Amino acid sequence: MRAMATRAATIVVAILCVAVAAGCNSEETPPASSPPSAATTSTAVYFLRDGKIAPVRRAIPQTPHPELEAVRALLEGPTADEAADGLDTAIPEGTEVTDVSVSGGVATVDLSGAFDDGGGSESMLGRVAQVVATVTRFDGVKRVAFELDGKKVATIGGEGVVVDPPIGRRAIEGQTPQILIESPLPGEAVSNPVRLSGTANVFEATVSLEVRDGTGTKLLEAFTTATSGTGTRGTFDTRLTIPSVPGTVTIIAYEASAENGEPLHKVDVQVTLRS
Repeated sequence: MRAMATRAATIVVAILCVAVAAGCNSEETPPASSPPSAATTSTAVYFLRDGKIAPVRRAIPQTPHPELEAVRALLEGPTADEAADGLDTAIPEGTEVTDVSVSGGVATVDLSGAFDDGGGSESMLGRVAQVVATVTRFDGVKRVAFELDGKKVATIGGEGVVVDPPIGRRAIEGQTPQILIESPLPGEAVSNPVRLSGTANVFEATVSLEVRDGTGTKLLEAFTTATSGTGTRGTFDTRLTIPSVPGTVTIIAYEASAENGEPLHKVDVQVTLRS
């Protein structure tokens, strides 16, 4: 009896070993853990609306060199929805960025030679303005120098848009709307009070403001004053306390005509007001 019990125990152990071995040698791959998502940050890239620069929000990788990532995002062009909303780019398809380095307040942007292909003077001015506006958005960058395929250039395109010495936002005034809202950006979620900032070149530096809800009902009427105006571009920075109507609202900025009060140079940005 003892021999039979010993034999039975041996058989059980053998079966268990086979089962364990089969499990260990299974070809089934264990589920892989999802890689951690890369940290991102938000910035603005500038496209064109009726030939004037217009910012949109982009999420870019969080790196020590966000200027390079911003230019990469710019070169991808507007989304289908943005294009349907009237945004365009003058930068030729296929343009690539090799590097963006910053020193002494100047960002040197190295682009592929496709950047100055095709188009007349308006197109060249527009694409230069897009890059300058996008890169000077970052603190510490005041001017932009251009390189094509690693070589410094003094002009862009056959029309000869001068980019040397390095240029800043003053050089792209002709491609900047009379009123430029730079914060908040379209589609951004905001809370009261909403900080509204940008630049303007309007009569007596007065920027008139309205806020409307999704039905077009006026929620707020106000104004702010830029640091300069009437021929000179200034900055404005104000806060708007919007009656708490959670959802989509449109902030409208314009210059009131000195003749009849009609809105001139009207621009707007649609945002989501948090509860």
